Amino acid sequence: MKILVINAGSSSLKYQLFDMTDHSVLAKGQCERITVDGAFKHVAGDKEIKMEVDLPNHKKAIELVLKYLTDAEYGVIENISDISAVGHRVVNGGEIFPESCIMNEEKIQTLDSLTEFAPLHNPPAVTGIRACIEVMGESIPQVCVFDTSFHQTMPKVASVYALPYEFYEKHGIRRFGAHGTSHKYVAAKCAEMMGKDPSELKIVTCHLGNGSSITAVDGGKCVDTSMGFTPLAGLLMGTRCGDIDPAILPFIMKKFNISVDEISDFLNKKCGVLGLSGVSSDFRDLEAAAAEGNDRAQLALDMFNYQVKKYIGSYAAAMGGLDAVVFTAGVGENNPILREEICTDLAYMGFDFDSEANKVRGKAAKITKDGSRVAAFVIPTNEELAIALDTQMLVEGK
Repeated sequence: MKILVINAGSSSLKYQLFDMTDHSVLAKGQCERITVDGAFKHVAGDKEIKMEVDLPNHKKAIELVLKYLTDAEYGVIENISDISAVGHRVVNGGEIFPESCIMNEEKIQTLDSLTEFAPLHNPPAVTGIRACIEVMGESIPQVCVFDTSFHQTMPKVASVYALPYEFYEKHGIRRFGAHGTSHKYVAAKCAEMMGKDPSELKIVTCHLGNGSSITAVDGGKCVDTSMGFTPLAGLLMGTRCGDIDPAILPFIMKKFNISVDEISDFLNKKCGVLGLSGVSSDFRDLEAAAAEGNDRAQLALDMFNYQVKKYIGSYAAAMGGLDAVVFTAGVGENNPILREEICTDLAYMGFDFDSEANKVRGKAAKITKDGSRVAAFVIPTNEELAIALDTQMLVEGK
């Protein structure tokens, strides 16, 4: 079985084609600057092609992807019918889509109605689904895998806000979380590396990157997560502020006479470690600046680590124990210094850190010593494979 995984953005489309017999990636690439001037990159084994190309819409992008997947020189399949299904990443499925599903017209329209929950992300996903159906026909199943699905198991005590209850009942205002596909994948991998069933474990998964979230996974199910109604909540991030006093918003709006749209843009794009440091949203730049004596860059790093530790501790308390912590995503997988600082500061919880094992970037590894009461792991995330696995399961009816 071959499954095409698509992640559609407003002006981009990333893809990977998986051979599900061994989970290998046959080809991958991306279309960029859709509706503007267009750029395309396709990689299949040791062959790669890049080009500037007119991409007026997502339909043309899908057509280009399929053309090169079946190309005589750069292709890896003979024709489109070799693709058994397409898996689409969707950011928010609300409470209507608690799990992945095969889409039909009614479900696509329902998904389209959830735009207000993810106005930047959901519309491109709907566009990508419709483009695939238009180009590939209705015989190839289109599956949606939602970032919010894994978090649907949160109890109300963790997911409902202290607002009038009808705001939740009538308008769906609640904690949705994000990065659910990543958290689900690395939690399962962690259990596998520990040789245990997920139902036996209490795990905190730390998806740390330009966008960051932390999730409490008890018995294989999410019981709490740091992101909220939107991905702005929780940890401070590359450019996002994370949790702040809500009263700061009207204060800033009055002080600087800015609109609702402007404050939203400000909190999402000009805060976080970028706003604190005044240097960059990239943690590598912050470390370089801090090494040169930049106090604000050091403060940004210290605050990030401090908040990660607070979440790990609070989630351990919420679950009534902790068996393992997982570090994943760009920063989590590639920043040994951050991992060491966090784990050594949490030694009182039972982390017996292994500095030598921690000298790893982008590879799965246990970074605590054998016998450590709480284990810590680096596990590279693979959201695309997770989407492909969910798609396979649904198509095969398992």
